[in-house]
Amino acid sequence: MLSYILRRLLSLVPTLLIIITVAFFMMRLAPGGPFDQERALPPAIEQNVLAAYGLDKPLWEQYLNYVGGLLQGDFGPSFAVRDFSVAELLAAGFPASLQIGGFAILLAILIGVSLGTVAALRQNSRVDYLVMASAMTGIAIPNFVMAPLLTLIFGVQLSWLPVAGWGDGAFQYKILPIVALALPQVAYIARLTRGSMVEVLGANFVRTARAKGLREKLVVMRHALKGAMLPVVSYLGPATAAVITGSVVIETIFDIPGIGRYFVNGALNRDYTLVMGVMIFYAVIIMVLNLIVDVLYGLLDPKVRH
Repeated sequence: MLSYILRRLLSLVPTLLIIITVAFFMMRLAPGGPFDQERALPPAIEQNVLAAYGLDKPLWEQYLNYVGGLLQGDFGPSFAVRDFSVAELLAAGFPASLQIGGFAILLAILIGVSLGTVAALRQNSRVDYLVMASAMTGIAIPNFVMAPLLTLIFGVQLSWLPVAGWGDGAFQYKILPIVALALPQVAYIARLTRGSMVEVLGANFVRTARAKGLREKLVVMRHALKGAMLPVVSYLGPATAAVITGSVVIETIFDIPGIGRYFVNGALNRDYTLVMGVMIFYAVIIMVLNLIVDVLYGLLDPKVRH
């Protein structure tokens, strides 16, 4: 297992290098620049600004300097957010995104697996149809519709929860964004769990466990659920990365200071280093979570060999 993990970690290096290279040159090929404004700068001042950030050098030299900085842990300065480095902005925004995304994915796992299991155990019943209909509704309704709806009901009409802001991290400010971010994931996980559980409940090892006289609760929890989690675990790798790195819509609607908002602002302002930093950060999280998923596969299914 340890040798497998080390091989996978080494394989991440060329993959990450390809992502950095493609993103770097695509950003530079896009029209416009970080210092393009409605009112053009005098040529001398513009040349000094470009020289200060190393943008007056050939593209290949900029690329080598950027990669060299990354090897030292330096993501470079932000072009749009003055007096801040990209690393400082990521460090400031990631805790908020991690809290919202982490709680959202945990809530989605708890509710989605429970609903999917109940639906599978009552296959083709009213409960099954109700759970699957709710799941399809959750998938069909996007975040930018669900979030304002939750805000209108629980924030404006009932006045139970604050509708926006971070409030120094107080938990009541996190409830609505967590629920809005978790609902689509609940729907996906419930459908995956239900389909996988239906298949596993008909497997030979489950019938053998029942034939031995085990209680149905033990059969489901100890045998069936463990096998049914494989598709869910596969889905959770990229889903967790996407949720934790922040939903741009949710962070914008609820005014959350996460990294998703930095990514949008960086793209609009042609802030090359900020966009690159968020993309690299996002790629690393996806790769690490996929590695964790592969390791969990071996723990859930002894037939899987690394």
